[in-house]
Amino acid sequence: MNRVGTASLKTVEWIGLLIVAFLFVFPFLWMASTAFKTMAEVRQFPPTLLPQTWEWGNFAQAWQSGPFLTYTWNSILVAVGILILQFLTAVPAAYAFARYKFPGRNLLFGLVLVVLMIPGQVIFLPIYVQLSGWGLVNTLWSLILPYAASAFGIFLLRQAFMQVPDEVIEAARLDDASEWKIMWTIMVPMAKPVLVTFGLFSFIYHWNDYFWPLIMTNSDEARTLPIGISSLHMSDGGTLWNVMMAGNMILILPILVVFFVAQRHIIQAFVYQSK
Repeated sequence: MNRVGTASLKTVEWIGLLIVAFLFVFPFLWMASTAFKTMAEVRQFPPTLLPQTWEWGNFAQAWQSGPFLTYTWNSILVAVGILILQFLTAVPAAYAFARYKFPGRNLLFGLVLVVLMIPGQVIFLPIYVQLSGWGLVNTLWSLILPYAASAFGIFLLRQAFMQVPDEVIEAARLDDASEWKIMWTIMVPMAKPVLVTFGLFSFIYHWNDYFWPLIMTNSDEARTLPIGISSLHMSDGGTLWNVMMAGNMILILPILVVFFVAQRHIIQAFVYQSK
């Protein structure tokens, strides 16, 4: 292919990437724009992308419409609590699947993969009955314990641990390092990009989770931020879309901060997994 053809192909690729990026980014830009508009600007036609009057009071109105401090604190406790428990369960399980040969290993790992294919909505009823029997419904534990183990985390970490050379493990064993020490001081640091990526995925999923807190809680003391944001949709005078978009901005701000902090590790994880 000549240089003209190569340049044309690259130009088409860049145009395609820009179109895809626009389709993904534009809804977020529109949400951010609406969050700063007055209700009159939201209703006007044709609509404008940038607000004519920057209405910062929408955020205060959204925050003061309910116990949003409680919602936010609950979301933090739930997302971080789940992440800690998933690390504590996924790391040993992944290490065992990657480095030990024992009867039924492939069968058990196959069951882990099967769990990945089962939506949480399918099994919520027996879990609800069990947690109700333990008296945990309408508590933060009912939001944390069902996600204490992650099949996706086990699968992802197993793949990362399998890429660590056997020579590294054997050298550590020759130095009388225990399996526990090998796992936490050698395997985990070497899989750090994958751990950070999994942590980000887990945090985002559970921070945004709406279904589980909706069915497991019935009071503001145990509910999370997505439930609080959904309550902004209910208004006697109709939906205040600018206030609702301001609430959504409050919801996604921590996710954006976490993503920008961890993006370097995410890129490293994809490079690491492709080797």
